Amino acid sequence: MTNLVIDSNVVIKWFIEEEDSDTAQLIYEEYENGNVSLLAPDLIYAEFGNIVWKKLIFHSLKHDEADFAIQEAQKLAISITPVTDLFDDAYKIAVKHGRTFYDSLYLALSVKENCKFVTADEKFYNAVRTDFPKMILLADWQ
Repeated sequence: MTNLVIDSNVVIKWFIEEEDSDTAQLIYEEYENGNVSLLAPDLIYAEFGNIVWKKLIFHSLKHDEADFAIQEAQKLAISITPVTDLFDDAYKIAVKHGRTFYDSLYLALSVKENCKFVTADEKFYNAVRTDFPKMILLADWQ
């Protein structure tokens, strides 16, 4: 089984239709088939919940769709790493590349576990990809 770090902007696409949701579903299928083990820092749940909340409040997401996304995300078997285990490395990445500490936590986990990291955040990807060849933009997932 292959380890894969995923961030909240990939997970949201599994439960709410967005651009590249079809590509994100390929990762979800790999997870469901037991080919991929999902990894994330513990803040993924807070970020996911916040995305759903924003879509509900500001983007006309229906309550039943929001409830579905929240319930389904809680069923995922994601191997969670405490933020405290990634703190120093994430901070160094954030400072060096001028990216948020939040985003850098996922990248630090990918480095720590020596595995791929997939994100749908194109700005983040473009800012750090030359230093982190195991980072994959969701749109490029095959």
